[in-house]
Amino acid sequence: MEHYSSSVQETEALGRALAQHLTPGTVVAFTGDLGAGKTAFVRGMAQGLGIAQRVTSPTFTIVNEYEGGRLPLFHFDMYRLGSADDLFDIGWEDFLRRGGVCAVEWSETVQEALDADTIYVDIRRGAEDNQRVLTIRGPGSEDLSLGKEGAR
Repeated sequence: MEHYSSSVQETEALGRALAQHLTPGTVVAFTGDLGAGKTAFVRGMAQGLGIAQRVTSPTFTIVNEYEGGRLPLFHFDMYRLGSADDLFDIGWEDFLRRGGVCAVEWSETVQEALDADTIYVDIRRGAEDNQRVLTIRGPGSEDLSLGKEGAR
């Protein structure tokens, strides 16, 4: 389903709404333009999971872990990894077994490591400066109620 956002706050709100549908072991894979709002969406997911910690991009750490909410959140940035083998080297399977949500930015780098039940979120710049077009697909995504505003 396609959604539109015209602010960081709206992008975070979409992330909060999606978080209500996430279960242990869910993988949310992100693709999209540099600076389009992937981390803002993950920040909203963390809020929706009840995580109070400040969410930042894991660009230089590869993965940030957030606990204290309904489910733990493991936020990966695959931009600097070369392949899915690198993902397994940092313990991908261990993260999956921990029963949290894995949010994977730049997931196209590790596509072969993602299961068929992965939820995909693509975020692109829209026609206007602040507009973002978010396409969410995957098992159950057509049933997601992310609010009337922004849905198309």
